[in-house]
Amino acid sequence: MSRAIRYAPFLVFFAAMLWATDAPFRLHLTESLSSNFIVLGEHFFDVLVVLPVLFTSRLAIRRLTYCEWAAIIVIAVGGSALASVAFTEAFRYVNPSVAILLQKLQPLIAIGLAGPLLKETRSRRFWLFAAVALFGAYLISFPGLWPQTYAGEAWNPNIVGVLLALGAAALWGASTVLGKYVLAAADFKLMTALRFAVAFLFLLLLNWQQHSFPAFGALTGTDILFIAIIAMVSGAVSLFIYYKGLTHTKASVATLAELGFPLAAVVVNWIFLGDSLSPMQLLGMAVLLVAVFHLAKTDRAAVATEALGDAHGF
Repeated sequence: MSRAIRYAPFLVFFAAMLWATDAPFRLHLTESLSSNFIVLGEHFFDVLVVLPVLFTSRLAIRRLTYCEWAAIIVIAVGGSALASVAFTEAFRYVNPSVAILLQKLQPLIAIGLAGPLLKETRSRRFWLFAAVALFGAYLISFPGLWPQTYAGEAWNPNIVGVLLALGAAALWGASTVLGKYVLAAADFKLMTALRFAVAFLFLLLLNWQQHSFPAFGALTGTDILFIAIIAMVSGAVSLFIYYKGLTHTKASVATLAELGFPLAAVVVNWIFLGDSLSPMQLLGMAVLLVAVFHLAKTDRAAVATEALGDAHGF
């Protein structure tokens, strides 16, 4: 078994952890810039990075089918833009506790889609450690065992907010499955490049339609630097790593490996924003790491079995 297959789920896990590193920079940017423009700025730098890939992959781009293009558009527009907008908008109707709790359904949505779309099968061992991983992520997010409301707000599962949060979870879950689908025809570098390019065009239109561009001269050097850091670390670098790992990882396993995001998020908040870690969160981290390790072993066994079947013409 190649090293790429052996460590693929851990690449997905590491990429998801990188997504959480932007919190201190994003916190500064949201004080003076709209969320739409911040995301557009990130994608501008990301597109600059992937332009050489787009140029050298012209033939591969022309060979993509209509179905593959449809998947790319859903990933770029839905996963990169609309899901974030829906998740943020959900906070207007429900407190963050409800929205965050509903995001724990994202892996279940991805697992559900991976069956009919990718024909993925799951063993009993997979379901066992999937449950363990979700439990670990829950402890990390809610160390008090019950979701705590923020700033004394009442528990408020408003139907509009719930639907928005579920819509974001569905788009993020679908993006994992559709990304795996496209990777059967495009390599991880091209997948990353197309996601950034299509999302950038959509975000241009979104910012123009919502008049969310900042006034001329309003951007400071610090703003530009922070946007560039977010774009490189939690954008281009993390997605190159993510799609490289996803190439050799079942979508059902990858969506659980993405739970590395809440693990890294609480660590980043502890280091940079002063939020202390509780013993229950540390337990959740340990539980999640053990689960991901065993899920990676399950994934390697499944990939090896499929490769053996292909070799014998099954």
